[in-house]
Amino acid sequence: MLSIDQVSRIFPGGQEALRTIALSIPQGEIVAMVGGSGCGKTTLLRLVAGLDAPSSGRIELDGADLREPSPDVGIIFQEPRLLPWLSVADNIGFGIAHLGKAEREERIASVLLRIGLAGYEKRWPRELSGGQAQRVAIARALVTKPKVLLLDEPFSALDAFTRASLHEHLLALWETERLSVLIVTHDVDEAVTLADRIVVMQPKPGRIFTEIPVQLPRPRDKRSDAFHAMSRQVLDALDGSLSDGPSNAKAASTEATAFWW
Repeated sequence: MLSIDQVSRIFPGGQEALRTIALSIPQGEIVAMVGGSGCGKTTLLRLVAGLDAPSSGRIELDGADLREPSPDVGIIFQEPRLLPWLSVADNIGFGIAHLGKAEREERIASVLLRIGLAGYEKRWPRELSGGQAQRVAIARALVTKPKVLLLDEPFSALDAFTRASLHEHLLALWETERLSVLIVTHDVDEAVTLADRIVVMQPKPGRIFTEIPVQLPRPRDKRSDAFHAMSRQVLDALDGSLSDGPSNAKAASTEATAFWW
């Protein structure tokens, strides 16, 4: 269980990025965060990843404080951020250099097989397509065998076909590993495709506006009326989160004007 308990973040100079965020993610749940610019989505991911510290509140994984980067928490960024002077295998194994050679090679081969890139161990990042590079980034996050996977708009720079393919890869890995997943996205359809629950954030300072359960069966049909209805519900909430009204879900508009991005 990932527990974010009344977490706030105030930067030097007094800028309040997050205010009293309370969120729990059980093992095996996928949660998507959406919201307008300045609502602290990436800041929250950095706090969970141990790359920054909250000003108040606590972040715990299975009852243990998360105060620094941990092998139990993997993170995937918008860009693959592969080191160009290292092979695919060495990029994936960068974070497990402390393991013995045999175990390290076994883990690398295993994750490459799971992401559909078996045999790519000796290739260089420059030899990969955008989708392949992002799959290597996913493998690098999985090789430590994390309990939680964080994704910060990892598919936004990819074309629609590649994005859909990576959605399938991610869901297949999730089915096998049953990780807790927290993904930040600006793509409402992506959130509805992937998530069990969608958290809509409100900006300045970043707060949770509402949470929307997604009870559509998998695999999800993007052409179905139910899928479109869920997307409209999320867009309505996003519009409400940017309104001048009170910070609650009842402020959501009845029509999706979609100015949130």
